[in-house]
Amino acid sequence: MREACPAAAHTAVLAGDPCFDRLLAARPYRERFRRALGLRAGQRLIVLNSTWNPASLFGDGGDDLLPSLLPRLTGELAADDHRLAAVLHPNIWHGHGPGQVRAWLERARRGGLALLDPLTEWRQALLAADLVIGDHGSVTYYAAALGTPVLLGAAPLDGLDPASPVADFVRTAPRLDPLRPLRPQLESAVDGHRPHPGPAALTTSVPGESAARLRALFHGLIGIPEPDAPALLDPLPLPDHTPPRRTTSLRVLTRLLGPYEVALRRYAEPSYDPEEPDGPEEPPAGTARGGRAGGCAPVQEHLAAHEDTADRGAVAAADVIFRDGAADDPRLGPPAAWCAEVLARHPQCALAAYVSAAGTCTVRVRGGGAFTLTADAWAADPAAHASALFACLSAGSSVERLIAHGLTVRTARARHRVTVTAADGGAATPG
Repeated sequence: MREACPAAAHTAVLAGDPCFDRLLAARPYRERFRRALGLRAGQRLIVLNSTWNPASLFGDGGDDLLPSLLPRLTGELAADDHRLAAVLHPNIWHGHGPGQVRAWLERARRGGLALLDPLTEWRQALLAADLVIGDHGSVTYYAAALGTPVLLGAAPLDGLDPASPVADFVRTAPRLDPLRPLRPQLESAVDGHRPHPGPAALTTSVPGESAARLRALFHGLIGIPEPDAPALLDPLPLPDHTPPRRTTSLRVLTRLLGPYEVALRRYAEPSYDPEEPDGPEEPPAGTARGGRAGGCAPVQEHLAAHEDTADRGAVAAADVIFRDGAADDPRLGPPAAWCAEVLARHPQCALAAYVSAAGTCTVRVRGGGAFTLTADAWAADPAAHASALFACLSAGSSVERLIAHGLTVRTARARHRVTVTAADGGAATPG
């Protein structure tokens, strides 16, 4: 203040940062915020953040960076290993209108992107995040101050005071290179992360003290004594539970690791060349990807589609059709009956799956009976388990053996045990 406006320096007060203090106080509840966003075992939350001017990540300065990034992210990042969420500045919503913003991002939303409330949920998203892709806005700076890995997708210096902490952060923070594959950059940013020292030190020099300092200031200005009770800030509320709902078709790559074990990757954007499924660990040296060299089973591919996908052609071509809903929804009928209806309506479909609860789905196999797949509530999406079951059956396994031995499903960073039980007493083989 003495450097910028010496005449006003005597009025300056060190008041702290109530926004950052609320973030610090809510840190112990990170796992609750992650569960609220539907994060499952082994998943990473990628938060995309944009401020509101033309040079921002969501700006209209000519690059259209965020819209071009989203299909690449959903094409390169396996759906069961990553969750995408976007925090857009309120002025983006008010300037373009909520309907326009949602229309621009509709394709990504069908692929599982969560559009978060820019006023009430962005702090919780920062605390839950494993990585933030952002720009020169304050939300990205707060993420760095919390020690969260950050990649700058847009890094304009025009309009920033060259001597400001934000300008220094923009100059020195790691960048996302949109011309290179995205997944290796994101993994490197998380696995090799070292907190940026600037934002953590310069956001506030009096962490946790803003409420007391501000109340003392305000009561002093109006000339009344402070109450005896401590000065407190409202805690961050727990957001509503908003698990991902993917209503797009999914390209599913599977590799049989054993008679009852499947490595699986699902991708919401089939136009990109995705990572092949090897499970959480790297394949043995000398193993050829996608073939049998080194004793590794080949990669199999099938199409899975949500019944409500806008692409009706994808439903007509899908090997696996799934949906989610309450088990007692009178509009859909019992899950096993819905599965039978889907198989009758779509002759190319080999397996139908109805997800009725976290970790649970009912499946019916063409030519066989109905079965229930059950895993831990925070395991992978039950629709992924249904695709793994389809892969096992396609490779020659029988449901009777899977009932006896169970099913193991591996994603890139997690391993889930799935119990298979008969739902109507029938046995099934792929038909």
